[in-house]
Amino acid sequence: MVALVPQPLHVDAGDGQLLLDGVRVRSEGLGGDAPALERLVAELVASGAGDLAGETPDGRSDDGARGVPVVLRIDPAAGPQGSTSAERYSLVADADGVVLAAPGRSGLLHAARTLRQLVEHAGEGPARLPHVVVHDAPRYPWRGLSVDVARHFFGPSALRAVVDVMASYKLNVLHLHLTDDQGWRIESPSRPELVRRSSGSDVSGGPGGHLSLDDFRALQEYAAERGVRVVPEIDLPGHVNAATHAYGELVPDGVPTDEYQGVEVGFSRLAYGLPATEPFVRDVLGDLARATVGEHVHVGGDEVHTMDADEYARFVVLAEQVVRDAGKTPVVWQEGAKAPLRPGTVVQYWDTNATDLEYLVEAARAGARVVLSPGNRVYLDMKYVEGFPLGLQWAGFVELRDSYDWEPEDVVDGLPAGAIEGVEAAVWTETLTSTDELFTMLLPRLSAVAEVAWSAPERKDWDDYRRRVAHEARSWRRDGVAFHPSAQVDW
Repeated sequence: MVALVPQPLHVDAGDGQLLLDGVRVRSEGLGGDAPALERLVAELVASGAGDLAGETPDGRSDDGARGVPVVLRIDPAAGPQGSTSAERYSLVADADGVVLAAPGRSGLLHAARTLRQLVEHAGEGPARLPHVVVHDAPRYPWRGLSVDVARHFFGPSALRAVVDVMASYKLNVLHLHLTDDQGWRIESPSRPELVRRSSGSDVSGGPGGHLSLDDFRALQEYAAERGVRVVPEIDLPGHVNAATHAYGELVPDGVPTDEYQGVEVGFSRLAYGLPATEPFVRDVLGDLARATVGEHVHVGGDEVHTMDADEYARFVVLAEQVVRDAGKTPVVWQEGAKAPLRPGTVVQYWDTNATDLEYLVEAARAGARVVLSPGNRVYLDMKYVEGFPLGLQWAGFVELRDSYDWEPEDVVDGLPAGAIEGVEAAVWTETLTSTDELFTMLLPRLSAVAEVAWSAPERKDWDDYRRRVAHEARSWRRDGVAFHPSAQVDW
């Protein structure tokens, strides 16, 4: 049975099987990156198959004559016919072994994860791999998950686990919401008081925490090795009580605000006209941009309820320019599209309660790129059903089918389809205090969002997805990953 999530573009299953008594991974055309990628692919296959006979700890066969050959091949012709995606790939498994082909490293990683899902662990006997041909490419280039580490702090080990699960479903953007009223979670060398005074608590009165620049660098390296890029966010000009608690000059009376451990939003703001504001914005965004390996830096812009439209627009333009001056591409929440954005800036739609979105459509027509994060579909901190012990419900209840059964091009009336950069889920942590609680909200819904972001619309089928995700849950149980067994699936 072929059960892949997200559903590939083309799958042709054969009649035969390979007995996976070990693997021998080698590469063609990879250059200096070959050993690391060979090791990672071997580990992925081994993790899908359980204990492969005759393997060393890095997943390679300890006997050159044993094991199924797995070839990693750089091939510009790989993938579906006509696809130009840099992430496209092909996989062929037959009596001679397995060939994973792609034009670059990201496609080879996607092929390896498809291979991992194809492996069937038979318990007592060797694992099995069906003969199959797969040609695949993503629908959208941005396939993400936003994780709030401000309300409750989740440190490097939890975030590495998030990266692993994201990558397994071919998601490629980890968006970190690093600052909010409750805490400042990233070291800023220009403003050391931010973590010194505003990172030591959370909404539960716990110890909080923050990422040092070394932590952040290591996380980006870990994610990049697995094909995931990190987009960090400092939320401005609202959601800033942690900043005004550390630096009183950011408020008109000069008195630092009190520490905040509540969950209300919209009460805090920076004042554009204060002498201290622009230097602060330049310092913290500049520090973050210098620490960021990837292209994008998110500057927030949401839920600024106490600032007039002109001041807000000036602030967004300032933040956008600071990020561009630092050599990065800015990202803003949807409200930021009310400012005159420059072409290429990314706007993230989230608020499904908003009724007038013409400003977002106009920004897209003027050259902004749009990432879709509709709260009633992909905000994975929403309760699954009434009475669920975790989560919120301002966007309604979000069951598994809600996260699966929607079409991105239909979300915002009038939005040009060509302006859609991708799809991003989000999980906010007001009610989430542990890794198990975090993953209970992520899974299985994150796999559904991944299929919306990756698979062609004609390849999506709810009933077939129910079968495939039930099969995929075996790996979650085997690996001890928490998930919610939704009543919509026969687990």
